[in-house]
Amino acid sequence: MNSNSTLLQRHTPQVRANHWFVVIAFTLVALSGLAFFHPAFYFLSNLFGGGPWARILHPFAGVVLFLAFLLLVARQWRHNRITAADRQWQQQMMAIMMNRGHDLPEIGRYNIGQKYLFRTLLVMIPLLFLTGIVIWQPYFAPEFPIGVVRLAVMTHAIVAFIAMISIIVHIYAAYWTKGAIRGMIRGTVTAAWAKHHYPGWYKEMTKGRE
Repeated sequence: MNSNSTLLQRHTPQVRANHWFVVIAFTLVALSGLAFFHPAFYFLSNLFGGGPWARILHPFAGVVLFLAFLLLVARQWRHNRITAADRQWQQQMMAIMMNRGHDLPEIGRYNIGQKYLFRTLLVMIPLLFLTGIVIWQPYFAPEFPIGVVRLAVMTHAIVAFIAMISIIVHIYAAYWTKGAIRGMIRGTVTAAWAKHHYPGWYKEMTKGRE
């Protein structure tokens, strides 16, 4: 098999559509949320037709994000289980970064960093949803004590910051790993790319072909 020209399916059309739907929803939520986080970012509200519309759309976009993310989790959960091989990679992470890693197991469909991002968002996005419900005016906030609402506001801001930093790191890693973005846009990667970055997954996908 010519690994330079053979293409392997990295993501199905359903997963890609789900992923980009989450990306769009997260972007809308992040930009509209930043507009109210600090006056320096208020200009972002113009993207939504002004402050009132940004305030109205932000929580509804958050609900859409939460539901779309749950669907993505259901699709990808089995691929993001942390294995003994992942733990071995984690134990030698510093050596790997210094090009001294050796006798390491082959990486499967996703690496340990991607699996930790998955788990981070698995905590952050539901927290954003729950705290968002508590502070959602005028529907739910009046039902909670003011102390609970204030705590939810603070938690919401901190969690949103962590989630945005996590996504920025994810985007950088995808850009840095040349060919990764193609897999999420076109759905396919070259066999050579798979063999280099995810040799365990490559062997699984090409079993019986070589």
